[in-house]
Amino acid sequence: MMEETTRLILESLRINEESSSEDQKRNKYSPKSSSSVGSSSPSSINYHLYDLDRTQLENSRLLDILSKKTSFQGSFISIPEIQARNRALKHCGLSEDEYLVLFMPNYKEAMLMIGESYPFFRGNYYLTIITEDCDFIKGFAIQRESKVISAPETWLDLRIKGSQLSQNFRRKCKYTPKGLFSYPVIVNGTRYSMHWISEAHRNSWHVLLDATGLVSKEDRLALALHRPDFVLCTLDHIHHNQPSKITCLLVRRKSFDASSSSA
Repeated sequence: MMEETTRLILESLRINEESSSEDQKRNKYSPKSSSSVGSSSPSSINYHLYDLDRTQLENSRLLDILSKKTSFQGSFISIPEIQARNRALKHCGLSEDEYLVLFMPNYKEAMLMIGESYPFFRGNYYLTIITEDCDFIKGFAIQRESKVISAPETWLDLRIKGSQLSQNFRRKCKYTPKGLFSYPVIVNGTRYSMHWISEAHRNSWHVLLDATGLVSKEDRLALALHRPDFVLCTLDHIHHNQPSKITCLLVRRKSFDASSSSA
């Protein structure tokens, strides 16, 4: 029942992606004031966090889904879907008030949906620690001439002084947000800190957290204090006595403007 419900939901949300000009992409961002660059005061931090909200996404499948979910609250939601949504939110330590949960066919489709919707353009960045064979977002960033920075997982080690990751977060950029930072929670058994989410936000980056490497019933995340903009996770599911996994994409409601932009 869950698989059939998810299939129908996904099929009903397929639309053609529309393109927009580079000038329109740049207008979705606000130039950063010189007074905020390099500042670490509380008011400066609040300024950056505020500027991360309500970013306009590209015309895409994801924007269409978010628009429908936020504009029409009376749509039918099945009991299995509600149960799976609640499990995903509980697994991540997040609330329904702040996050929308989308069910995806697989990891690749979820990454492609993020890549096609995120407003990459010449002038912003894509900083990624996702492995090359799993990073299906990078192609969109390259195509739109965004600056791509592929980093090794060693950059996530908090024990290294003068972190290269921190230095890259502080890169100068004319636009706010600076771009998208994506990283995995766990790599080869090593679990990395959620600190990077907050540090990226303080430096005006959106964050994609890949938590698909965690076991949903054993490993829990406490993301309420960090609130990444995207979260990818998986849930264990039993259908006709056959174990399977459900891929979930969680999107922070305040991070993106769900209204459709003009083409």
